[in-house]
Amino acid sequence: NKQVLTYMLDRFKGRYEDEHIPAEVFQSVAARQLSNPLDIHLRVLAVHAFNQLPEAEALAAANKRVSNILSKQTDLPSKEVNPDLLTESAEQALAKTLMALTGAVSPLLEARDYTSALKELARLRDPVDQFFDDVMVMAEQSEIRMNRLALLQKLQELFLNIADISLLVPAK
Repeated sequence: NKQVLTYMLDRFKGRYEDEHIPAEVFQSVAARQLSNPLDIHLRVLAVHAFNQLPEAEALAAANKRVSNILSKQTDLPSKEVNPDLLTESAEQALAKTLMALTGAVSPLLEARDYTSALKELARLRDPVDQFFDDVMVMAEQSEIRMNRLALLQKLQELFLNIADISLLVPAK
């Protein structure tokens, strides 16, 4: 049924182009390799609405940066963030916001309310910007570096529940 899925995705892509939804919006959802047409459609509409928000560009760029950082790692961090290793106030703030938003977004994801979920996630803009301004991810101390990478992995996973918004960043 891979042919059917490919055909369906091509049809979706054409439809969204006709509706003037940018190709990168569709690509960000298609990257999740989903097969439920309604779910794909709801995600595309949500990402399109998110893409109109003032926070979208900065968060897409941050997610691209996170993807680049994580893709260069040979050994991946643990899945859990150790709060005792969060030494900088910016990483503490990001961890706190991530925890709060994970709880707030989970029921929205279950209800397929992707638009509301992305509006909630837009609140990450300031803590993410502050993190990248103030924190050196690749710290010399291995356990601190791995903890920071785990934090970034959590950030990425939160958005990947809906779409790969790093693909919203225009190619240069």
